[in-house]
Amino acid sequence: MSVGLEKRIELEMRGRPADQIAVLNLDNCKANKIEGFNSNFTNLQMLSLINSGLQTLEGFPKLSNLKKLDLSDNRISGGLDHLTGCTKLTHLSLSGNKIKNMDILDGLKDLHCLQSLDLFNCEVTNIDQYREKVFAKLSQITYLDGFDRDEQEEAD
Repeated sequence: MSVGLEKRIELEMRGRPADQIAVLNLDNCKANKIEGFNSNFTNLQMLSLINSGLQTLEGFPKLSNLKKLDLSDNRISGGLDHLTGCTKLTHLSLSGNKIKNMDILDGLKDLHCLQSLDLFNCEVTNIDQYREKVFAKLSQITYLDGFDRDEQEEAD
């Protein structure tokens, strides 16, 4: 039986106040959208929502200290502009989602701290000159799918 997002957040908090949580792992929760999660997580720096069934980022809270966000293996196809409240975001993984075209990435232009973007296993990677186009569109990023412009691998 899968646990819903709201219940899982409650379990992961272990009775602590939201503003004391720095890391939150909500992998494998079943939720079509963000629920039970708000901007009270003021010190959250890393959030993982891998394989959670997310179809939309609508309602994604403003998390001003969030640095790493992993949304891999969901069904997200757009609405990346809902992440603009995450002003310190440096690493974003969207691998294995339903991202099909370059225009969807426009929602990430205002994430000025974004250094690393992972779109591995998204349809957008099949576009001719995909890497060059993403680096041109999102000039702030250094790494795309784990490699920089010169094909040097990102260090862990």
